[in-house]
Amino acid sequence: MASTFKTIIKTEKKYWLSAFLIPMIILALAYLTVPIYPGSKLTLLASDAFSQFSNFHANFRNMLLGKQSIFYSWNASLGLNYLSLISYYLGGIFTPLVLLFPLKMIPDAMYVLTLLKFGCAGLSFWIFARQTYRIKPLYHVLLAISYALMGFAVAHSELIMWLDTFVWIPLILLGIHRVIEQKKPILLFVSYLLLFMSNFYFGFMVGVFSFLYFFIRVSIDWRHNKQAILPYFITSILAGLSSMIIILPTIFDLRENGEALTEIKHLKTAATSWLDIPAKNMIGSFDTTKYGSIPFIYIGLIPLFLCTFYFVSKKFSAKHKILFAGLFTVIIASFYIEPLNLFWHGFHAPNMFLFRYSFLFSVLVIVLAGYALEKLTKDDLFTLQMILMGWLLIFGITYCLPDKFKYDFLTNWNFLLTLIMISVYLILLIVYSKANSFNWLRFNYQKTLTLLLCAFLALEVTTNTTLLITSIRNDWNYPSRSLLNKTYDEFQDVVDQAKKRSNDEFFRMEAISPISSNDSFKFNYNGVSMFNSIRNRHSSSLLHKLGFRSRGTNLNIRYANNTLIMDSLLGIKYNQTANELTKFGFNEVFNNKEYQLYQNDYAAGLGILTNKALYDITIPENDNLTAQTNLLNQLAGTNERFFTSTKPEIVTSTNTTIHYNESNHMTLTEQQGNIGKKITWKVAIPAGKQAYMSIFPTNFGELSSSTAELTINGRKTKTQLSVNGQYYDLGYYNADTTLEFSVEFYGTRELTIMNPPVILLDIPAYQLAMTQVNDQSVNMDVNGRHVIATANVVDENKNILFTTIPFDKGWQAKVNGKTVEIKDFEDGFITLPLAMGENTIEMTYLPQGFLIGVGLFISCSILFAGYVYYLKKKEQTYE
Repeated sequence: MASTFKTIIKTEKKYWLSAFLIPMIILALAYLTVPIYPGSKLTLLASDAFSQFSNFHANFRNMLLGKQSIFYSWNASLGLNYLSLISYYLGGIFTPLVLLFPLKMIPDAMYVLTLLKFGCAGLSFWIFARQTYRIKPLYHVLLAISYALMGFAVAHSELIMWLDTFVWIPLILLGIHRVIEQKKPILLFVSYLLLFMSNFYFGFMVGVFSFLYFFIRVSIDWRHNKQAILPYFITSILAGLSSMIIILPTIFDLRENGEALTEIKHLKTAATSWLDIPAKNMIGSFDTTKYGSIPFIYIGLIPLFLCTFYFVSKKFSAKHKILFAGLFTVIIASFYIEPLNLFWHGFHAPNMFLFRYSFLFSVLVIVLAGYALEKLTKDDLFTLQMILMGWLLIFGITYCLPDKFKYDFLTNWNFLLTLIMISVYLILLIVYSKANSFNWLRFNYQKTLTLLLCAFLALEVTTNTTLLITSIRNDWNYPSRSLLNKTYDEFQDVVDQAKKRSNDEFFRMEAISPISSNDSFKFNYNGVSMFNSIRNRHSSSLLHKLGFRSRGTNLNIRYANNTLIMDSLLGIKYNQTANELTKFGFNEVFNNKEYQLYQNDYAAGLGILTNKALYDITIPENDNLTAQTNLLNQLAGTNERFFTSTKPEIVTSTNTTIHYNESNHMTLTEQQGNIGKKITWKVAIPAGKQAYMSIFPTNFGELSSSTAELTINGRKTKTQLSVNGQYYDLGYYNADTTLEFSVEFYGTRELTIMNPPVILLDIPAYQLAMTQVNDQSVNMDVNGRHVIATANVVDENKNILFTTIPFDKGWQAKVNGKTVEIKDFEDGFITLPLAMGENTIEMTYLPQGFLIGVGLFISCSILFAGYVYYLKKKEQTYE
């Protein structure tokens, strides 16, 4: 076997290298049209890649360098299970390559990883085709190129963590063949294991598909193949259990923090129509990857025609056709029937990027295309010509009825390019079928026609890839590198200064002038803001009640627009800002040409001593200020009224019609489109108050990406209404002040908000309470997943340690060497019971299920090794 492999590598080098390199070259050329290339002004960080994937990959690099734990991250949302984040976003064998790139070159790292994954997908399918189809070596390469650059993969190319899937699918299918035909399970075991560990989400989809594929292969010759059932299940189950080393902790995490199953309200999926299959098989066909899209299924015209030939040719048995048609029926039915569609997504409706399993249609098309090509002879050319003309007719009908079937995304170019390529293929087929007419020619016309076919197929794939990349740019926009790196050095400088001033002690910091919602991952500071599918929903929900907006399923949580009370209680010691900061107690301690660093004199420690009355306080669902007041009063042992309100007076309004209704709501309607709705207010602020303008939309569904820009004395602050908090900072005033300020609203023609009051925080009361809290603060030494502290309890009424560490069942705690039960505060924060006197506290985090997963990985790997040994001994005995 080893010698055979070496021989293939050596003698077929030009073929496997082509299968690997050509998809990368085609994709690189497509990016070049944007233009995107290493070091280019634009980056491929479209959609979530900008705020999520680039920052997560940068953070993974920090983890590899030992700057944080693989199990727990303090960087965002106060703290979260980092292993689960890896399993969803960063799994796979390619991610560690980010270590080769400096943080400023993360966009280039993403570019290289993307190309590499497409190349490996092509190589993987070449291996499958080489071992499966008895066709010309050049055709193996063509199938590999078509597979690697399938429409789904290119259209979602910015979602880099999905791309690993396409590397492992062909090897899994080949592994199934080897189990059935040769009783060799190693390839299947390794491929399944790497797939599941790369991305458990797509692993589920491929797992279901590959099981159905295995069932079909066995059913084709049941009498001989049924003996492969037990080896298949042994192999797949052991691979699945071995992958629990990373999947099981994620399962536990999702069980605690996952969303509720999506309610099925309609039988039919939205936006789909009856000609979706031909509509999305035209060259360059792209609607959107946002809401309202239909499945991406393009994998090339030639594979589509060959797959059709498989079903119309008499060379394949009816049994074969029925079985594979059944699998096609399941996939296509899933496009239209909502319960089936949700099944593939684990009964959780996707947040954009719909029909995430639709690549399975493309996989099945090209697998059957290979079998069809294997049987294709010169006698079948007329049938193939009829297939081409039949598809041309179908494409024509689809193109001519765009309004009726909602295919307005189809352009003249989509149909014209498809028409041209089908015509070219028809001409080549006709010429090939007239072979005898060219006997007088002195060159090898068959070879020439084959090369022409290859050239045009490569041109088709290149054209489709380029058009899809252009469509992604139009749909999402490829962001400029300057958005990430223009102020990178200055931002990192501010973070480094904060760390230097803290003498390696744990602290929290937040950016008033962020680059993205996940800056803390990239710059490695400990903050609140986060945009992440892997999150602690319980702590985020509590923070939402306390004024940090995290609506709905808590995918987002934002630091912006909350009060000083939460700054200090959460221990936000530093603020980075590009503008002057007017928050009481925050003093400038450093500045560079872009940013200033402010230090909060009242920031509390990670732990605060209190009493059992903590568990009795009320944290209202929809009253942030009462929640903050109740929590601070309890922790400080005070009974202060921190907040009062006053009504501002409208001075002027521009491009705005204001309508008031009986529910204390005001509706702002723009008078001229695409211009901001601007209102100027005036308010009297008493001395010793921190003032906030409370802007609360009544209908978040109408906001879209609406923003509000606050202007005070020429200083402008712009935030997104739907994701940021409601308390817009108007500044601290130590003397009676009449303040005039304006807010300009952008993004929607009409906006309804609560008639906004100005909230006044009483600074003397705040100072008194925070002084009390800081007297009871417990500084905790944080080192990755370990937390150590010493707390001296001198008052039996202060024997509860309240922490702002998010509650997670992965935490274990010991006090004075004895394990103690961790109790949650409002499901969101950790609290610990303490004894009188000095308490040595040790806390350790290990994701739930990890040790079980390690045990399963080791034991199942050993069991599989034993099973392979058994099969070899059995084979030797048989021989």
